Amino acid sequence: MSNPAPFIDTGSPPPWASQPARSRGRRHPEPAAPTRDDFQRDRDRIVHSTAFRRLVYKTQVFLNHEGDLFRTRLTHSLEVAQLARSIARPLGLNEDLVEAIALAHDLGHTPFGHAGQDALNDCMAPHGGFEHNLQSLRVVDSLEHRYPQFDGLNLCFETREGILKHCSRANAQRLEAQEPGGVAHRFLHGRQPSLEAQLCNLADQIAYNAHDIDDGVRSGLLRIEDLAEVELVERYRCEAAAEHPGLAGRRLLYETIRRMLSAQVYDVIDATRAALLEHAPADAQAVRAAPPLVLFSTAMHAQSTALKRFLFSKLYRHPQVTQTTRQAQQAVRDLFGTYVDDAAAMPESYAMRADRPRAVADYIAGMTDRFAMREHERLTGARWVA
Repeated sequence: MSNPAPFIDTGSPPPWASQPARSRGRRHPEPAAPTRDDFQRDRDRIVHSTAFRRLVYKTQVFLNHEGDLFRTRLTHSLEVAQLARSIARPLGLNEDLVEAIALAHDLGHTPFGHAGQDALNDCMAPHGGFEHNLQSLRVVDSLEHRYPQFDGLNLCFETREGILKHCSRANAQRLEAQEPGGVAHRFLHGRQPSLEAQLCNLADQIAYNAHDIDDGVRSGLLRIEDLAEVELVERYRCEAAAEHPGLAGRRLLYETIRRMLSAQVYDVIDATRAALLEHAPADAQAVRAAPPLVLFSTAMHAQSTALKRFLFSKLYRHPQVTQTTRQAQQAVRDLFGTYVDDAAAMPESYAMRADRPRAVADYIAGMTDRFAMREHERLTGARWVA
């Protein structure tokens, strides 16, 4: 595993990096802060938001009550931010923007992880569906109520653009009608987001592949021996074992994951540098017309994809995981039906809204795992089967 050439700070960012002084600004103009630039201010607003605090009790893979040491949406977001900053610095990208996007990218995720999201999307199918990336944007644009002058957090365009990682064409068209040339524009015209947003997308993938291995082994659903079939893992397990004879158990697993993470980080740095040299975007705006520039090498992309397939087959679809998945999906469906039929069962701020299905979706998406479980038991009398 070779390290990339170090980044030499020349005192000014490269032309393709996002710069707060050249931001497209906020939807509601505000005076500049005296001690922070706009991207730093966005990050701080995200950290102080209610939605960010809720992430500590939202599922990543294993439900919150299944163990204290499994990742949650909060710890996942922190790991994404750490990895993204580690890559951004040697590339000269804006670390504060990267951190803001990484910390906010899951703010709209439902309780119970992807199981909750899928169930809520099914419930909302007649009403425009549910996308957790779009919900994250809704959180920062309107659902947070912290400021007297506006709803939401009033984040910069570049932060909001990075938060909207994916978007269906129908929702992109709706957003474009509301905000012409805004954060959904790129989905309709085949353009790219900033390099910082591209980086967060890839750091998200690197983070969850690595920590889901750790959590899978901790849960007992995966064995270290099972990972021998995954090239990206086995290579670094063999390296660690050869360098440290007798190393075994969790220490061997930790050292394997550490080496695997480092290899992917260095690979992204090298592959991205090569892409930037090839396409040489003149500025941050030119990045949007180029192909994706933050990327793995061809070989690392193939290995990462193979790891992802392994985790889907051996962990995410494990019978023990799917059992809790079915319970979680039923709970979301029950909650949705109850609130649609009886809006008074929700807080008044949601009950009074004209679009009841969307109000219900917003309310459920904002729940933590344990609150959703308690609310489901209160409303239906059904006990959660651990």
